[in-house]
Amino acid sequence: MDFEDFIISPRNFRTENWQIGNKITKEIKEDSIVLLFVSDYRGANGEAEVQDFTAVRKEFYKLSQLDFEIPIVDLGDLVSGKSVEDSHYILQEVLSACHYKRAIPVIIGGSNDFAFSLFSGLHFHQKNINYTQISNIISIKQGEGINEHTFLSKILGSKNFSIKNYHHLGYQKHLNEQDSVKLIKDVEFDIVRLAEMMNSTEKTEPFFRKADLVTVNCDAIESFSDAFSMNPQVNGLNRREICAYMKEIGLSENLKSVGIFNYNIYSENQLNHQLLAQMLWYLIEGINIQQSHPKERHYEMFYVLIEDRQYAFKRDTFSNIWYFGDDENIENCIPCSRKDFDEAKKGWLSARFTKI
Repeated sequence: MDFEDFIISPRNFRTENWQIGNKITKEIKEDSIVLLFVSDYRGANGEAEVQDFTAVRKEFYKLSQLDFEIPIVDLGDLVSGKSVEDSHYILQEVLSACHYKRAIPVIIGGSNDFAFSLFSGLHFHQKNINYTQISNIISIKQGEGINEHTFLSKILGSKNFSIKNYHHLGYQKHLNEQDSVKLIKDVEFDIVRLAEMMNSTEKTEPFFRKADLVTVNCDAIESFSDAFSMNPQVNGLNRREICAYMKEIGLSENLKSVGIFNYNIYSENQLNHQLLAQMLWYLIEGINIQQSHPKERHYEMFYVLIEDRQYAFKRDTFSNIWYFGDDENIENCIPCSRKDFDEAKKGWLSARFTKI
C-alpha cells in the first residue's frame, strides 16, 4: 500500500543540533520509534477532519535529544477514512508496516477506540498479547459499531484474539457502572484505581514491565485551565505523574505498540500541547534506557514462609526490579514490586500470586 495517499507529511521545523527535532526523519526505519498523528474522533462523538498538530510538534521538536540512539520517525498525519472502519483499516496497514521492521509505532490523537486497531495490528504478528491500558473508564458495552464504549468488549470477547494478560489502570469508581468493574474482576484481570497510582509508580510498574501494547486515554489525566482531553475530568493523574508513567511504559521489556488517545486537539492552550510533547519525550527516554540494559540478567533468590508454605521472590541485580516465582525461566515468573516482597514477609500475599 502506498501510504502517501493516506498520510500528510509533516512540515519542516528549524531546530538546534541538540534538539530532538534535529534527528527526526520521515520514513519508517528498522528498530525505530514511529510517530503518527490521528485526527479521527468519531468514536468519541467528535469530527474526522484532518487537524493541525503543528503546535504539539513545535513543543516536541524543541526538546533535548540527550544521548538517544534509537531513530525517531515522524510519519505525519493520518487522513481519516470515509467511515470509522475505514480509518481503522488504514491505520492497521500502517501499523503492520511498522511491525515488519520491528519499529515501535506510537499513535497520537484520535478517539480511544483506536486501541482496537493497535491490538488487531499487533495480533497479526504476535499471539498472546500483554495489554495494559490507562483509562478512567471501564466500558465493555456491546454493539456492532466500534467506538470508545465498545472497543474493549471487541478485544476481550473476540474468539479471533488471544490475550495473555489485561491490566486496567487508573479507573475512577464514581465514573463507572459497577457491572463492568465486576466483570473484569470476575475474569481475573487486574484493575487498579486512580488512588493507587498517585504519587509513585512503584506499585503499578509490574503491570508495564512485560506489556506488548500500552494505550493511554487522556481522559485519565486531570485538566487544568483548559480541557486536556475530549472528556475532561477534574480528577486524574497530574502532569508529573503521567510523565513518570510514560517513562515506565517505555521501560517495558516487550513494548511493541503505544497509543495516546482522546487528546483534545481542538485546544489552543500551549500548556496542553507542551504536556503532550513531554509525555512523548519521556516515553522515548524510557525506550532508550530499556534498549541500553544488558541482555543477560542475574537474579538474587529470596524465600518467604507463609503458613508453612514457602514462596520465592527474585530480584534483578542490575535494575533492582522484582519477580514472584522460582521458575528458572524468568518469563514464567510474575513481575512484582519490592512492596509485594515486604508484604509477604509480614504474612500477606497478593491475590495476583495466589491465582496461578
